[in-house]
Amino acid sequence: MYEELYEEGKSGAEAVDRLCRILALLRSRDGCPWDQAQTHESLRACMIEEAYEAVDAIEKEDWEHLEEELGDVLLQVVFHAGLGQEAGRFDLAGVANRECEKMIRRHPHVFDEKQGTFSANYTESVDKVLEKWENVKRKERRGTQTASMEELPRSLPALTRSCKVQKKAADVGFDWDRVEEAFGKLEEETRELLEIYRSQDREHIKEEVGDLLFAAVNIARFLDVDPEDALNFASQKFIRRFRFIEETAAAQGKNLEEMTLTEMDRLWEQAKTEETHR
Repeated sequence: MYEELYEEGKSGAEAVDRLCRILALLRSRDGCPWDQAQTHESLRACMIEEAYEAVDAIEKEDWEHLEEELGDVLLQVVFHAGLGQEAGRFDLAGVANRECEKMIRRHPHVFDEKQGTFSANYTESVDKVLEKWENVKRKERRGTQTASMEELPRSLPALTRSCKVQKKAADVGFDWDRVEEAFGKLEEETRELLEIYRSQDREHIKEEVGDLLFAAVNIARFLDVDPEDALNFASQKFIRRFRFIEETAAAQGKNLEEMTLTEMDRLWEQAKTEETHR
């Protein structure tokens, strides 16, 4: 039964078709109760999770795992396309063709011979490509810059979304001239948060913390640093140094819960020193 579904696709198109047929079976009356119950809304978390797991595999350069995770991402695309087809809204062919049309439209330097050629300098060429890409996107939206900010998905990581918001404002000239001014804003927001904390104005602490983080993202943007990558790097560094504290304490026969902050901080500084001399 279903013997044809056990056969591997010999091409990308055949493999994707196989996946579509498997999913259609799972959604049918003879299929799986869980798959039958899914909706676009119920699958939102899965889409986000699978995308993050694929990115994690890329960061770890775990290529075998990346193949698996990309398959999970593809499953989500096929699943949503299947739901769209069932509702008579769209199907996988429409999804793929719409993306093809968008890629052709946003790459006039490739598909439109009238656009001319690019500089031999790779960096300049990339910059021009990005400029053309953004110009085409603006023409597609035909809306205000505020509307383009509001279109940014709220499901994006907060640091990434805030950086994109700032870039859109900068595109129309609403930006600092120098990074030193951005540092000044960070200092201003730090003072304001401290004042709110001291006044015990709990209602506005969340707002001020947000302003402080937004100002920090602004500096990262000026320095051409991805704030999401920077914070993940800091988190990993913290984990690495805390592991040193835990392992060193255990080697000394000590329990972290019984140690003073001063004792742990001394091990923290030792971890930093050892990292510096590696």
